[in-house]
Amino acid sequence: MPHWLLLVLLIAWPIYLVVLGVWVILQRSEPVATLGWIMALAFLPYLGFLIYYMFGPQHINRSSRRRAAAHKVIGQRSSVKLGDDDDALDRMALCMTGYPPSTATRVDLLVDGGATYDALVKAIAASKKHVHVEYYIYAGDRTGTRIRDALIERAKAGVKVRMLVDGVGTSLKRDFVTPLKDAGVDLAYFHPMRWWMLPVARPKFNMRSHRKIVICDGTVGFTGGINITDDENETLNPDAFHDMHMRLEGDVVRWLQVAWLEDWNYCTGKEIGDEGLYAEPAPGPIEAQVVPAGPDNDWEPIHRLQVEAIHRAEKRAWLATPYFVPSRAALFALEGAAMRGLDVRLVIPKQSDSHLVTAAARSYFDKLFRAGVRIYLYGPRMLHTKALLADDETAIIGTSNFDTRSFSLNFEIVVRFGDKGIAGKLQESFELDMAAAEEVTKDSPKSGPLGRFKEAGARLFAPLL
Repeated sequence: MPHWLLLVLLIAWPIYLVVLGVWVILQRSEPVATLGWIMALAFLPYLGFLIYYMFGPQHINRSSRRRAAAHKVIGQRSSVKLGDDDDALDRMALCMTGYPPSTATRVDLLVDGGATYDALVKAIAASKKHVHVEYYIYAGDRTGTRIRDALIERAKAGVKVRMLVDGVGTSLKRDFVTPLKDAGVDLAYFHPMRWWMLPVARPKFNMRSHRKIVICDGTVGFTGGINITDDENETLNPDAFHDMHMRLEGDVVRWLQVAWLEDWNYCTGKEIGDEGLYAEPAPGPIEAQVVPAGPDNDWEPIHRLQVEAIHRAEKRAWLATPYFVPSRAALFALEGAAMRGLDVRLVIPKQSDSHLVTAAARSYFDKLFRAGVRIYLYGPRMLHTKALLADDETAIIGTSNFDTRSFSLNFEIVVRFGDKGIAGKLQESFELDMAAAEEVTKDSPKSGPLGRFKEAGARLFAPLL
């Protein structure tokens, strides 16, 4: 190597590390993740930069739009006044998101895809003004075609149909999309992957809309864990994911509408006028609060809400999640609750659709078990339910997994209920799942040396999973 080239490399190398190191540090990610990225950039100078450019942390600022939308609904339409509720979780969620506590007149917990898709088709068919849709996965299979055709029928009848799908989770072929567009359905993609833009714009590969929302006429809303796909339709696929969704009526639906409108405006740049977007205020008996979260909100609202609910529990904390890769704070909350003598239970898949996540989850078992947490492995179908039950009134159900990706990278949404009836129904669902699951005991088979190494190695990737 020529001496002059060696000299250039010796000068350029530290400059490269300093410039990129400052760039990474200014992202203000968790210290472990920040150090990991800096090491990757240092030891993989070209590949590391490419990986960081594609997958590294980014900031999205939508806070002003969120506050404006929330204040509009609070000031003009909400039946709940700010500051009139003393519940700490209500206040905490309001402070983080601007979404106040609300109420529901009716809540149906829908278990599995068959019941969910039937309820969706029925609600869409009854719509008169608009149908708003948002999904992470919308597949062009039999289930997707059924929902698509229901939307097309309404669009042809004069109902305004707007459909927002994630740019990575959803990949629809032209022959599937064309009938939608011909019927007048507005279709948009959340953070589409435009590879031709890579030289001038960083892709938002990690920042996906994991939300599942449907709103019909501003009066009926759906959200939960179930995507539009045969993979979650047990009537068509005996190995379909086992999951939970919700059908909602009442004032709580307006806040699902606000969340959807924020995403639609963000992705399309189009604001929708007052087209009967919100029903007249109708206070109900069920306390409910919509809690959105995403990388545009550095409070990590769902993460904090779940951890706080576990800390405040006095009797029990039951958690169901398909992907269990907890933060340190979330892990401490579960362990601490168990050590305080609470009934703490964790229901996860016996085998998820990610071997890496399954191995990482098992790396936490020993300490959780020693703390007193009861662990249930659901199978053979994969558990995809995302729910937390705290004591006899607090239920949190929605799209968010119990992992770093959902806590800080994805756009997620949950509904927090303060209602004994909803909590009781969720308890019944938990009990059915636990009865069908295998509980981990002191006599359960232990992983061998190779298995423990695999689990420990997978855990190293916890900040990135």
